Amino acid sequence: MIDQFVNFIIRPPRAQYNPDQYLWEKEFFLAGKKYQRKDLELKNARGYTLQCSHYLPFSVAEDISLPCVVYCHGNSGCRADANEAAVILLPSNITVFTLDFSGSGLSDGDHVSLGWHEKEDLKMVVSYLRENKQVSRIGLWGRSMGAVTCLLYGAEDPSISGMVLDSAFSNLYGLMMELVDVYKIRLPKFTLKMVVQYMRRVIEKKAKFDIMNLNCLQAAPKTSIPVLFGHANDDDFVQPHHSDLISESYAGDKNTIKFEGDHNSTRPQIFYDSVCIFFYNVLRPPHIPRSRRFETYYSMKDTRVGSPEDEDVLYDIVSSLQSSTTDAASSSSASTTISNSILSSESVIRKETTHGCGELVDSKDEQNSPTEDYFSYCGSTRESLVGDNDSEVFVTPLGSMRETLEEQKEGEKNQKKKKKKKAETDGKKLKPDRFEKLESFSRRLRLCLLKGSAHQRHKSS
Repeated sequence: MIDQFVNFIIRPPRAQYNPDQYLWEKEFFLAGKKYQRKDLELKNARGYTLQCSHYLPFSVAEDISLPCVVYCHGNSGCRADANEAAVILLPSNITVFTLDFSGSGLSDGDHVSLGWHEKEDLKMVVSYLRENKQVSRIGLWGRSMGAVTCLLYGAEDPSISGMVLDSAFSNLYGLMMELVDVYKIRLPKFTLKMVVQYMRRVIEKKAKFDIMNLNCLQAAPKTSIPVLFGHANDDDFVQPHHSDLISESYAGDKNTIKFEGDHNSTRPQIFYDSVCIFFYNVLRPPHIPRSRRFETYYSMKDTRVGSPEDEDVLYDIVSSLQSSTTDAASSSSASTTISNSILSSESVIRKETTHGCGELVDSKDEQNSPTEDYFSYCGSTRESLVGDNDSEVFVTPLGSMRETLEEQKEGEKNQKKKKKKKAETDGKKLKPDRFEKLESFSRRLRLCLLKGSAHQRHKSS
């Protein structure tokens, strides 16, 4: 029976899992952004190999450094417990590092120490992150044994920016005495003390640590790191008063949140929201602007109307504009968007006429360049009009190029007729043929956009 109590402390049930099945994928999307999981191995001071994973954005500029939160699991847990932490913190530009402590999960080692040796594993992880130039501030998030690990290490490293301690126990000896009452083990007090002393010697021999030294109440007054305590009201394994005792003796800025549940229950959303706000305030992650929507550059030089290859290029351009825009113009701002897009399109056409057919407009001229709303509106209009056999579609590239080709052929015929009738005119100067074609194209573009706006209003209503 005593051996069962010893194993209950230093050899609880060990998590066995497949990383590809229980962890996030090597590449995954979260809130519309791509992230990755980097697996690595680290060796601690005792020579044990630790299995680790780092969740971070798929691509980060070299001159940008992001804060990182190290998640520390419980005595029977593993790095899969950090899946929820990744979902909560990654959208805030906070990376998440997690590991299997020695004696837990897939890492080396035969025993756990409820925080004593685990703090050395955590120290090695923090040292690894300090060497990474793309990691700025570091925070710690632990649960049960992991919370004790964070507190013991935080007392030695004041450079940690913040800690979240979920269900930490104040001291191991007091916890053992409480569990005797919880599980209703009927033994005389003098016999119980003898049993605890025997267990102390066995644990020290097997796991190489003294249970009497595992006391968070001695580390709390030495720690000044901002901390958020969390504890479930119905936790009968590590009762809520443990967090209260640690909080009373804690030297740094502190806050406590109590919630419904027990020691192993899923944490409520209010707790996760509090954790996210806490880490955002203490880690201060940078604001990373969204990447440019149009990553492909298309050279329009030497583009010829009617060429199949050039028609494919133009179709790719419009398709990329359609896929890159996610928000269509709303019905309330449809009229403003239409007027701006018409002016923008006419200015682009005139600039192409001035600089030569197919030349790109200077991007520095913001007033004459099409806006993102224009691209979004055109993309949504094209999507809504394609497939309508009864109406002419001018927004699609093939349709517009066919119209332009027909206009050129008709223009050549009209030009011959105009030369014959030129002598009969009363001296009135006709508009140049090129300008007439552009004006016709502009009218058709207005008609197309007006049709699109009517469709958007009908769809939104």
